[in-house]
Amino acid sequence: MTLQTVLIANRGEIALRVIGTCRRLGITTVAIHTDLDAAAPHVREADRAVRVPSYLDIDAVVAAARGSGADAVHPGYGFLSERAAFARALEDAGIRLVGPSAAVMDAMGRKDAAREIAEKAGVPVVPAYEVSTSSTTQGTADHLEFPVLVKAAAGGGGKGMRVVRSAEEYADAVAAAAREAEHAFGDATLLVEKYVERGRHIEVQVLGDDHGSVVHLFERDCSTQRRHQKVLEEAPAPTISEATRSEVTRAAVALAREVGYSGAGTVEFLLDDDTGAAYFLEMNTRLQVEHPVTELAVEVAGARPDLVELQLHVAAGRPLDFSQDDVRLVGHAIEARVYAEDAYAGFLPQAGRAGFVHWPHGDGIRVDAALESGGVVSTAYDPMLGKVIAAGATREQARRRLLTALDDTAILGLTTNTGFLRALVATAAFADAGIDTAWLDRTDLPAPPLDGAGVAAAYAELLHHEETTAGSAWRADGWRAGGVPGPGHLPDLPAGRTAVRTGARTALVDGVRVVEVARTDHAEGVTRLVLRTGAGDHVAWVQRRSDAVEVVDAGHRTAITRPDPFTVALADPGAGSITAPMPGTVLDLDVAVGDTVSAGQRLGAMEAMKMELALTAPFAGTVVAVGAAVGEQVALGTVLIEVEPTAGIDGASEGSGA
Repeated sequence: MTLQTVLIANRGEIALRVIGTCRRLGITTVAIHTDLDAAAPHVREADRAVRVPSYLDIDAVVAAARGSGADAVHPGYGFLSERAAFARALEDAGIRLVGPSAAVMDAMGRKDAAREIAEKAGVPVVPAYEVSTSSTTQGTADHLEFPVLVKAAAGGGGKGMRVVRSAEEYADAVAAAAREAEHAFGDATLLVEKYVERGRHIEVQVLGDDHGSVVHLFERDCSTQRRHQKVLEEAPAPTISEATRSEVTRAAVALAREVGYSGAGTVEFLLDDDTGAAYFLEMNTRLQVEHPVTELAVEVAGARPDLVELQLHVAAGRPLDFSQDDVRLVGHAIEARVYAEDAYAGFLPQAGRAGFVHWPHGDGIRVDAALESGGVVSTAYDPMLGKVIAAGATREQARRRLLTALDDTAILGLTTNTGFLRALVATAAFADAGIDTAWLDRTDLPAPPLDGAGVAAAYAELLHHEETTAGSAWRADGWRAGGVPGPGHLPDLPAGRTAVRTGARTALVDGVRVVEVARTDHAEGVTRLVLRTGAGDHVAWVQRRSDAVEVVDAGHRTAITRPDPFTVALADPGAGSITAPMPGTVLDLDVAVGDTVSAGQRLGAMEAMKMELALTAPFAGTVVAVGAAVGEQVALGTVLIEVEPTAGIDGASEGSGA
């Protein structure tokens, strides 16, 4: 079979990734899109595009594939990529899914069924307990050895998953996990397994063809995760022994052979740091988000592999043209996932327009991303904006390159986790490969100080002031002849900030000596500055606006508001106003006007970008207003519920005094 036309049943960076490989191979590409994505980058880049009402609409996507004459459909990851019903619908339509068969998806798509297959293949599994959603009594928990992990049998991505540390927590955890699993996957079936407190998440990349061949492309370490969501991934795993590597790769290949796997897949393991045991977790029957680190750390027959090309090769019915002996590790690669979220405000999802976007480039740097300047980020889809990947001859070289790359990742107008990623990669724990799967859940990375952003903003204001007032006294390169000192207190700087020119490329900013190492002007009035202070060199991206100076410093975005003597502070709407902490959907409301509530009581919940957040009462009182309805889409800051405090608490009643 020769693939001539491939429909890509996805969006964003993975759609662009597939389009790039297809274009190189001379394969025509068809994009699908919703109304929201009509002008998205993947739509522009594809040869043709077809509108669908939803990326999850199986009938519409299959109809688009048939109508476009596609030989095959590449599902990417997420959406329909692991839906057996979708694979079966394509099979019925005579169209090849770039992935395994519906039967294999049925077998491996459920964690409970996959456990049974793994055991049959001789693959070790995590010790488990029986559970049902109706077994939620204290007595049911008596036979468990805590801590345990309650997780959805039908899905992944951290949904429907709870760590339970005592019998008292068990009933509520099972009920909550079942409810979340039903909502996310339409199936409330749960597994309860031993919870490994300090473990490593190791996964093996496998490839199979329709002719019985299965090989592995070694392993990745995805231990750096938060609430079971991966944050950083790397290849190869930096801490495992050759014996463990041999064990997990052998087990992965055995499992893939047992199930008759065809295409690219990933077999995930949990490595117990305390015992050294490796347990099978699940198999992902698709391409993984983190596949670039394998492509950059492995050679196949002397060349770097393109996993999308290999998927298409297998989908065309051709046998793999290499053996296991042709696969070897070369160097190291680390990937950072850039998300639209505020990592220093509870990782709340963000949405809006990215006014300026700059992705890094350079030796050993790769970026898979679809976000561009002016792009709109919606809560309708996953918050991942792109992936920054660094490769090197050693892990430390790759790590240092990733730090530099994150410094050169600038997204203005929208808060992202780039600064958090940069801080994480810089920790001694990550440098020493000491991070396990629960490290981020028990460790708080402090928000970066505002000093760097403040210095960069003040220096940029000084530059602007000089350029707009110097006239003919400026040379062509934009520097005052002879280093004539500039102003001190600038009217546009926040109160107390000073910036004084002391030389052609030096200044005192808030009393700190600053040396300008480099300066580059970009579109949208953005300037990239490399500034040297006593703390060393740092990269800052600065955009001057009428209302603020926006800075991305060490990846972290800060907007420094300009002083405005004519602005009158808004009245405090009251501590009892519960507002939307993120743009999203109101999932449920537990209270009505007139209800009496206690401090900390759950009042409802919101959801956005796969994240559910409870709304709680700030104090005891009475609900006096409910400003939203279940299912309603609300903007950040919308007043959802108002609570009037109970008389008698401090400051809540007449005569309480000052």
